[in-house]
Amino acid sequence: MLEDIIKERQKKLELFHSANVDVYPACVKRTITAAAAITDFNKLLKFKKKVFLVGRIMGLRDQGNLIFTDITDASGKIQSIFKKDALKNYTVLKKGLDIGDFVEVGGVAFLTKKGEKSIEAREVRIISKSVLPLPSEWYGVKDVETRLRKRYLDILLNNEAKGIFIKKAKFWNTFRSNLNEAGFLEVETPVLESIPGGAEAEPFKTHHNALNEDYYLRISLELPLKKLLVAGYEKVFEIGRIFRNEGIDKEHLQDYTQLEFYSAYEDYNDLMKFVEKLYKDVIKSVCGKLKIKHEGVLINWGSKWPKVYYCTEFKKVNKIDPSNTTREELINRANELKIDFDKHIGIGRLIDLIFKKTVRPKLIQPCFLIDPPVEIEPLAKRSALNPKVVERMQVIACGTELGKGFSELNNPEDQRKRFEDQMKLREGGDKEAQRLDEEYLEAMEYGMPPASGFGVSERLFAVIMDISVREAVIFPLMRAKNDSVE
Repeated sequence: MLEDIIKERQKKLELFHSANVDVYPACVKRTITAAAAITDFNKLLKFKKKVFLVGRIMGLRDQGNLIFTDITDASGKIQSIFKKDALKNYTVLKKGLDIGDFVEVGGVAFLTKKGEKSIEAREVRIISKSVLPLPSEWYGVKDVETRLRKRYLDILLNNEAKGIFIKKAKFWNTFRSNLNEAGFLEVETPVLESIPGGAEAEPFKTHHNALNEDYYLRISLELPLKKLLVAGYEKVFEIGRIFRNEGIDKEHLQDYTQLEFYSAYEDYNDLMKFVEKLYKDVIKSVCGKLKIKHEGVLINWGSKWPKVYYCTEFKKVNKIDPSNTTREELINRANELKIDFDKHIGIGRLIDLIFKKTVRPKLIQPCFLIDPPVEIEPLAKRSALNPKVVERMQVIACGTELGKGFSELNNPEDQRKRFEDQMKLREGGDKEAQRLDEEYLEAMEYGMPPASGFGVSERLFAVIMDISVREAVIFPLMRAKNDSVE
């Protein structure tokens, strides 16, 4: 059936060609949008001023000598009426137009007997032919994989999907405007790195032909931004794409947008005050309120966020002090919980896996999770009160991490020792352990001021929208169609 529809549309395309109609013109006339025509309708009706609007036909009803069309553009929809006695090219339009075609309509305001605001066409020109039928005509975009693969159709036919990405633009723009107002400088740092750093993740590798060297796609924005603190900038941020060669699930993608910002002469206590206010402003801007549902549970972002101590909560549930434990003890606990883990990972990753299994899912309302063991965060400053933990905070809500920051480690000797510990884990087989970055250490040796830093990804947007992170991306990476696995 689909093939028959396509053949019929191709015949209609030939019909326009035979009538010497340019079906794909470069220039169009437009004096008003659909939404503006509706808003100013009474004025247009009174003065009978001719207007030109353009858009896609999303409704087509043939009444013999009349054709009723629904014309949509990015602003909205308006009905247009094509009359046989008013249009010289009525016959070719009647035979050749389909739902999905783009048209230019010049006409005057007209109120139907049913009171529907319309444009009575005085001239109509096709400006782009839809050779393939829109899905609603033959199968509908219902399958999730199809919607994600052909997101342009999903957005075209689904106002909810279209609204998501308008809100996503507002999400990042609100972050950006808040940081600009707070005196931060927006910068851009390289995507290609000789040494990937700033996070525990396996990178993607690529080859630079001109330099004949291998490089990695960045897994974090962190280290270049902290070098700029050394350079003398006191407040910097970047919103950019990062790449991690890890699994895909409801919360993880291999390439995604992240915001990171760094502020000199502040610690994680200053950071928590700023972040709570920042998040509330962003969520209110995007959602219009601070009490929103996630998976059926009401989440109150507007309340004061409590501090939850990592080691205390871990010990309550697992009967182990994560700041004073052994690898063997952690392995035994992980086995009890039937956690699947790589035998090469170190104490920090074991603690983190157990925490994510036993504690984090229970943290539903927004809070700051603070002071984890030093093994978990190689780039954070040790606590002055307890050197076995670091001054790190995570924004936790809905049982997941929605942002992370800390008092930045600016002691190059301590940083080198922690990098060396990470390298031992890499040499033992842990592919996600961090690498020793001599260039970053050299920059630190010139002197880096005390600072706080923070990162948040588009996972936060997905959570406040109550959708999966893949649904929150316009064009998520999909398996090739010709792959036999699909």
